[in-house]
Amino acid sequence: MSNSISKEQISEEFKAIQDHICQELEAGDGKAKFHEDLWKRDAGGGGRTRIIKDGNIIAKGGVAFSAVHGPTPEKILKKLQLEKADFYATGVSIVIHPSSPMVPIIHMNIRYFEMSNGTYWFGGGIDLTPHYVDKDDARYFHQQIKATCDQFDTEAYPKYKKWADDYFYLPHREETRGIGGIFFDRLTATETNSFESTYDFVKSIGYLFPEIYRHFMAKNAALPFGENEQKWQALRRGRYVEFNLVWDAGTKFGLDTNGRTESILMSMPPVAEWEYMNIPEDGSKEAETLGLLRKDIDWINL
Repeated sequence: MSNSISKEQISEEFKAIQDHICQELEAGDGKAKFHEDLWKRDAGGGGRTRIIKDGNIIAKGGVAFSAVHGPTPEKILKKLQLEKADFYATGVSIVIHPSSPMVPIIHMNIRYFEMSNGTYWFGGGIDLTPHYVDKDDARYFHQQIKATCDQFDTEAYPKYKKWADDYFYLPHREETRGIGGIFFDRLTATETNSFESTYDFVKSIGYLFPEIYRHFMAKNAALPFGENEQKWQALRRGRYVEFNLVWDAGTKFGLDTNGRTESILMSMPPVAEWEYMNIPEDGSKEAETLGLLRKDIDWINL
């Protein structure tokens, strides 16, 4: 691999990003603290999974770092059409489930994958899943992401937004998981973007995460809600579970590489519900939200 940054250096920077995010989330919550669980992977590598729960704002959340290596499993070789070689994968993955239905669920992931034959790429993304879609919040979220993308490539945001709309989609429900964000995978150096520039872009998404979520924590946590909103929150959490267990490629990759099950499934909410044929009343806040869970919405100019 012809670049000046080693996989070990990338792992160390990802650890620093994990540290920064945990510090910021603890400060934003004001009560809960992260519990760290160090683990090792029998086939090679390990990680540190940090869990936070029962806070002033955060009901349950996880900020996980991993760096695993070894022979690439046959399932992955076949699925990704790769030649047989050893692999090294490192990344940071986050899911936060708030107590209040007025605060959105958020997910972020940044990762680096390298093989002993020289194959490598970066991947990641950030997306927001409000229980109730607020157009101003959606606009702010997408504006922040676009501004970050534009620092590196003005064509990145529309391309990666479209990728997120298509990726975070539940075909069996014909609805998006939330209001999207950006998603990207298998990024490598190009004539216009060096390895180092691509790496800097990936890091910028990691550091953007706490800025965005602390904004929503501070803005929305004190908004009033009642039993109806809590019931809707539980149903929307159910949709989140459906996506992660049925469609999410990261979940499947982790399980296919004999990853640590507890860390892979940390994205699950503390409580979720499913109700047969739940159809919101016309004109309700719930019906409005469902109407906005679709692809290709221009949130910035809505």
